[in-house]
Amino acid sequence: MGLQDYWGIGPKTAALLTESLGETAAIRAVESADVGALVEAGVPAGRATRILRRATDDGDADVFATDDARDVYNRVLDAATAHALTDRARDRIRVLAPLDTHAAAERRLDEIDAAIETWRGLSDAEREAAVDAFAEHESRDAGDRAAVETALALIEAGLTTGTFAAFADLDADALRDAAAALRARDGDDGVREGYDDRLDALREQAAAVERLATDTVAVLDDVRSGDLRGPDAFREAVIEHVVDATGVEAAAVREHAATEASDAADFVSTTLRSLADARREAAAEREATVRADLDAAIDEAEADVEAAADAVPDAAFACSLARFAIAYDLTRPEYTEDAALAVVGARNLDLLTEGVAVQPVSYALGAHDTVGADGAGADGDASQYFAGLPSGDRVSVLTGANSGGKTTLLETLAEVATLASLGLPVPAEHALVGDFDRLVFHRRHASFNAGVLETTLRSVVPPLAAEGRTLMLVDEFEAITEPGSAADLLHGLVSLTAERDALGVYVTHLADDLDPLPGVARIDGIFAEGLADDLALEVDYQPRFGVVGRSTPEFIVERLVANADDADREAFGTLRDALAAADDADD
Repeated sequence: MGLQDYWGIGPKTAALLTESLGETAAIRAVESADVGALVEAGVPAGRATRILRRATDDGDADVFATDDARDVYNRVLDAATAHALTDRARDRIRVLAPLDTHAAAERRLDEIDAAIETWRGLSDAEREAAVDAFAEHESRDAGDRAAVETALALIEAGLTTGTFAAFADLDADALRDAAAALRARDGDDGVREGYDDRLDALREQAAAVERLATDTVAVLDDVRSGDLRGPDAFREAVIEHVVDATGVEAAAVREHAATEASDAADFVSTTLRSLADARREAAAEREATVRADLDAAIDEAEADVEAAADAVPDAAFACSLARFAIAYDLTRPEYTEDAALAVVGARNLDLLTEGVAVQPVSYALGAHDTVGADGAGADGDASQYFAGLPSGDRVSVLTGANSGGKTTLLETLAEVATLASLGLPVPAEHALVGDFDRLVFHRRHASFNAGVLETTLRSVVPPLAAEGRTLMLVDEFEAITEPGSAADLLHGLVSLTAERDALGVYVTHLADDLDPLPGVARIDGIFAEGLADDLALEVDYQPRFGVVGRSTPEFIVERLVANADDADREAFGTLRDALAAADDADD
């Protein structure tokens, strides 16, 4: 398989990678999801990530059909990569794409569950040893050596069970010999300085002789400064000078002393050139001998080296995702083939990463009460967890208080659906996620013109009209056009979602204008409960099902009255009185 057989790698990119890395190394980088290697070779980071997502996963990131959906996708990956133990693990997480089957997702979750159990079972000292083992020995250009040294560090720390079980069968002594040999190797044929004293001495002598050979006049001046009596004395003086300056044995210098020279300068020059060639040749022969011994040591441990090279990145990847799951108390989702998305005790991951305290919420779309043991995990009937949630409605119209968490709920549902599609645990006590082919997430955009309306419709409608099932999460559609038209268009979107066997949540303040809703749709509401002592708005973020939520202008105005100076308080008070009079009239 050549480079151009991978998605996104054309002739120019293939040539760039081949020139920088070599074709074999470039293919290895693609197969191992080494984003850094491609970036260092000159491929833009975004393009490298897209190429590797296609090359390394069975799924397709095109599931995320809007910019806002792709933003959620990238942010959940950011949260996960923050807990990566190595750069390679970070790369592998970064290129995760939605998996094609629930079976593939279940397999990944099995690996993560096992890693969570392993990581939680470690002592603080063992966790620190594991982190250090992965961090201290990783290097993009170290190849197998990094894996061997990491494996040795894990073995020496006693980490050989659970996710680390693959290291229990490795021969530590063979790995130590191989690690020493790998550290000593330099490139395809060389040996690093410092490994073999004789090789280092030969290299130093060759360099010293070459330095002398570049300035024979200086050599002559130094030799002639002594008391010389005849050619033999001159010859011995040159030999002694070379021995002192280079460390080469006198016998070796004599062996290469010129026997026929036209003059003193020619004698020095010819002698030094011959000696330099001999020292370089001796160094090359010694290097070849040492390198052969190193290669033999590595070959002897080949099986263990290959096993370490496979086990280390897999363990780093699994433990990185386990650390992510533990950090945010993520749980394994359940899957169903039906059109359903249900969560109990869900929390917004983006807020959790910022350290914000959040109120868990429960919500459901579709029919979750039909999920039996075949659709549940080890705990049995998944439907028991969602018994208090409405079932059967595939579309909801979410209404309620300003700053009431409606957008946050949409984001939370998008995060749960995204993480579950990647085969990762989700921020909820329990979650049931059905099949969907596309995720449309559209945040509220405060622009009011025909161009924005057209762009939005082009973004959200085609995915809904395409084959397969779409999850629609749309926030305050009315913000981009006038209220009357917005209600009509929104009603059309809700109806289209119902007709297309899709799931959808539509946040709006126009619920009263959407009657009659399709039979598979309902209205839910979020309610503000008043102002706290510090005048902060108190909101119950848990939606109430089947009721229209109310916005909170009276609370906002009340806060303005309380915070206003004397000049403005009366004016804000007039607005407060107007709202009160309107409420009395409604009663």
